[in-house]
Amino acid sequence: MTSTPAGAPGDLLAVVSQTGPTVTFFDAATHERLDVLPVPAQPHELCFDPDHRLLYCTSTYLSGYYGANEGRAHRITVIDVDTRAVVDVLDTAPDHAPHGLALDRARGRLYVSVEATDTEPGGIVVLDTRTRARLGRISAMAPGPHWFAVSPDGRYGYTTNKEAPFVSVIDLDRGECTSRIPVPGSEGLAVAPDGRHVYVAAPKAALAAPPSAPTGIHVIDTATQEVVRTLPTKGQVMPVHVTSAGLLLAGELRPDTSQNGPLGGQLPGVLSVFAADTLTPVGEVEVGRFPLTLTSSPDGRLGYVSGNLSSTVTVVDLTTLSPLTTLEVDRTDVSGAHGLAYIESPRH
Repeated sequence: MTSTPAGAPGDLLAVVSQTGPTVTFFDAATHERLDVLPVPAQPHELCFDPDHRLLYCTSTYLSGYYGANEGRAHRITVIDVDTRAVVDVLDTAPDHAPHGLALDRARGRLYVSVEATDTEPGGIVVLDTRTRARLGRISAMAPGPHWFAVSPDGRYGYTTNKEAPFVSVIDLDRGECTSRIPVPGSEGLAVAPDGRHVYVAAPKAALAAPPSAPTGIHVIDTATQEVVRTLPTKGQVMPVHVTSAGLLLAGELRPDTSQNGPLGGQLPGVLSVFAADTLTPVGEVEVGRFPLTLTSSPDGRLGYVSGNLSSTVTVVDLTTLSPLTTLEVDRTDVSGAHGLAYIESPRH
């Protein structure tokens, strides 16, 4: 792999390998692999807390994946990004299967989505980022919330529900689910920088079959809490992400019907890019197979797409819409690269 200057010197990119099970750290400027840190089984998503220089990593299952797992885990690994060492492992019990992570820096809270237990529906566990103590739990009124995002003012949270016909809206001040916006089988979501819209990837069909309903990204008006628009896409969308410049990124799957596998046969995926103001299509870039997580650099110039089945991260120049390089991530089974986090140097 040829190194291509990209991120700022001293910055890092952290990448989960679901079956590593590891977190790999790359130099964001040179793309050199720096460290591979073992973590508990089945890591999924990452969240970087720049105020405490900590990286949080959820471990969701003992083995397997959503809908085909061999037991739910209840661990969150805490990593010091400057020493690249594990400094704590948090236990979410009695809650289990932590998935998504979202940070509210102003209030010092970390939100963690968890699946339903025998006695409670799925919900959001709230942690104090200073003490890492549990502050409470908020029901999402759904079996298995996955991605979770917080509005810029920290007032509301939004969670997608792949097993329910709605997106849950959570009033974080009141600590309760106050609304359910009709969106069937939702996957990835992201909140616009101005907080006026939420973008949701839905509807979701079976992973191993062609979509049974029109593909697209639902645009929710946060003031009316209604779907006001659907952006058409060629393929089924899994992750969505909004850059600091307001570009909307979407990772599209391209099924290969001639092949079979646990997650279906897959061709290289596509990163689709939509304009910040009009949400009109800007272009697309070929990425790894089964794009599962997206992130971007703080300046909004670079996009990162994890391909779970290829176990790669495609680094994309969002100015020219061209791939810069492909990072390889080690794995021991089918599922590889998953969660991503861009980590700025303290100097930046």
